[in-house]
Order: sequence, then C-alpha cells, then structure tokens
Amino acid sequence: VQLQASGGGLVQPGGSLRLSCVASGFTFDTYWMYWLRQAPGKGLERVSGIGIGGNSVYADSVKGRFFISRDNDKNTVYLQMERLSPDDTALYYCARDSQGFIRGQGTLVTVSS
Repeated sequence: VQLQASGGGLVQPGGSLRLSCVASGFTFDTYWMYWLRQAPGKGLERVSGIGIGGNSVYADSVKGRFFISRDNDKNTVYLQMERLSPDDTALYYCARDSQGFIRGQGTLVTVSS
C-alpha cells in the first residue's frame, strides 16, 4: 500500500489549500479513505472520511470549511480546505483506515501571517 499526499504549504489565515493523495497497491474503490492530521505536540486527529459512494464525515472542527472528495478513476482523494486558521497547522495524512494505521508520509500545512 502506498499513499502519496501533496499540496501542503504556507498559507495566510483565511486562505485555502487543496490536498491530494494518490493511492496504489490496493483496490482503491473498495475502501473508505480518510484524512487525519497531527498538530505540533498533539495526537493524531481524524479530519474527514469518504465512502465508496461519496458519502462523507467530518470532524466538528472542520465542518463547513473542509470538503473531501475522491476520483476513483485516478485513485485519488482530495481535501479542499477553506477559511484556514492557525489552529489548522498540522501534518496532514491520508489513510486507508480511520485510525491512521495505514497512512502515507503526510504533507505539512502551515497557517500563519
């Protein structure tokens, strides 16, 4: 299993970013996919998940600001992040399970002015 996340970077408060994660090594369209994050000094937090048919779940902290989607033809899951705040600063991982046991290397998102 390989999960390659990208799209992180430095953004000002109120800005937006779109993360992508390309999956390989398993049958992508038979699994829920998740985004998790780990802020400095904190534990792993589940941000969002998306089912095979596109149904989605979100952490309360990101509802209405983050939007998860997937393209099964491209084996890719996305996380559109809007109205970012410094509290969203973290290493973002895509994962094949909700607890992040099977996850990629992560992409760093820094929200700062």
